[in-house]
Amino acid sequence: MPLRFAVVCSSNQNRSMEAHNFMSKRGLLVKSFGSGAQVKLPGTSLERPNVYTFDTTYEFMYKDLYNKDANVYTQNGVLHMLDRNRRIKEKPERFQDCRERFDIIFTVEERIFDQVIEDLENRDKRTNEIVHIINIDVIDNPEDATLGAFMLCELGQKMDAIEDLDNAIDEILTEFEQKTKRTILHAVSFY
Repeated sequence: MPLRFAVVCSSNQNRSMEAHNFMSKRGLLVKSFGSGAQVKLPGTSLERPNVYTFDTTYEFMYKDLYNKDANVYTQNGVLHMLDRNRRIKEKPERFQDCRERFDIIFTVEERIFDQVIEDLENRDKRTNEIVHIINIDVIDNPEDATLGAFMLCELGQKMDAIEDLDNAIDEILTEFEQKTKRTILHAVSFY
C-alpha cells in the first residue's frame, strides 16, 4: 500500500499547501494541515495580520482580502497563494482536529514538530500503529515554500518506494541530510 503523508505548517496556507500541491501532483497520498490556534495571513503591517478561524474557506479569505486591498494582496502574493489553495481543498484544516492515520507526518518548523508530537502523545492510543514525524525547517515565504515542497516530495518519493520503511528510514534520512545540508528531526509516535 502507498504511504499516507501529512504536511503540517502553522496556518495551512503557504508551506504545507505548496508541499500538498506538489506531492499530490507526483502521485503521493497527501493531506495538509496547520497546527496553530488561528489562521494568520500577512496584513498591511507586521502588527496587523489578517486572522481567520480554521473553518473559514479559502474562497472567503480570497474575496475578503481582494475587497480590502486587491493591489497590496496581489503584490505580496497572498491572493495567488489563496487561489492555489482554493483549487486544492475548501478550507484550512487543523492537525489537532484530524483523527486520520498517517505513515509520515512532515513538519516545516521545530515548533510545529513539537506541537505534533505533543498532540499525538496526548491522544488515546487505539492501534499502536507507528507514525514517523519528520521536520525540515522551511522559511515561510513563497520561494522557500517551493524549495521545501521539492525536498519533501523527493523525500516522500524515496520513502514511498521502500518496502520496509521502518528499517530503512534512518539510512534514508541520513543520506538526505547529507545531500541537502539540512538538519532533519525525526521522532516516532503511535496511534
